[in-house]
Amino acid sequence: MKIEAEASSRAKILFEATRIAQAHGYSGLNLRNLAQQVGIKAASLYYHFPSKADLAAAVARRYAEDSVATLEALSLEASDAETCLRRYPETFRRSLENGNRICLCSFMAAEYDDLPSEVQTEVQAFADGNIAWLGKMLQLTGMKRQHAQTRAYAIFAAVSGAQLMARGRADIGLFDSIIESYRVAGLLRGENTT
Repeated sequence: MKIEAEASSRAKILFEATRIAQAHGYSGLNLRNLAQQVGIKAASLYYHFPSKADLAAAVARRYAEDSVATLEALSLEASDAETCLRRYPETFRRSLENGNRICLCSFMAAEYDDLPSEVQTEVQAFADGNIAWLGKMLQLTGMKRQHAQTRAYAIFAAVSGAQLMARGRADIGLFDSIIESYRVAGLLRGENTT
């Protein structure tokens, strides 16, 4: 019973910390306020996460793992790699739909120089996971590996940039129109589509 309660508290802390970090970044993650929002004492928070860096690294790690799982699920449900590429921006759109939040790792990447090294590692893992998945999808369309890698970086940067623009204007429609312009320009297509 105690183990379940500890796991539940940890999950609540991670959930709320993710929401805060998506809205305010690493620098906006205040541990006392977080403990208050979760309904626990600050000492209990430190029991689960000895430091702010430990908490932020755990949040970013879980976020990166969830992202990879989401992309793998998309791969399984979509009919082909082209469909996966077309649907990829949906994974970033969800944050905007959730209270005009931004991808946690994109937010933290903007604060990169101020992040503890363990958090930097997890932020990079998020980007690497997305880029690897995009590269795999592009190669499945027939694109050569080197070109697919370069295109994967471009897609990741473009979609996360569209999310940033839309958040700054609190306008999800702007995100949609930017993504549509990418589709028209051919950025979200693989080698076999003309």
